[in-house]
Amino acid sequence: MSGFSAALSLLGLVVLAVGLGYGVSRLVRVPSGHVDVMPFTSGLEPAEHAVSRFHVRWYTPAMLFLAFDMEMVFMYPWTRVVRAMGPSAVIEMFAFLGILLAGVAYAWREGALRWV
Repeated sequence: MSGFSAALSLLGLVVLAVGLGYGVSRLVRVPSGHVDVMPFTSGLEPAEHAVSRFHVRWYTPAMLFLAFDMEMVFMYPWTRVVRAMGPSAVIEMFAFLGILLAGVAYAWREGALRWV
């Protein structure tokens, strides 16, 4: 099988899979129109619209969450290679944590961690 025919057969397979996905979704969808039930929100009526804007005060906690999330993204693989890399890996991780700690200290100083 030449490279061109392999690419064409793969393209045909992808088009078939996408068409099959659309067909299945059309078979199992809810009919369009007004649905009389509210979405599940822990038994409470929604207080605001689902696409309403967030207040700017949530920007800093969101950035702090992303900083700690990135910390975990880098620390999990680091735990797998720390023994093979030696002391340099430990020094680099503490430098990384120091930079994150400086960011948290700045946010704390600016009052981002006050929830009132």
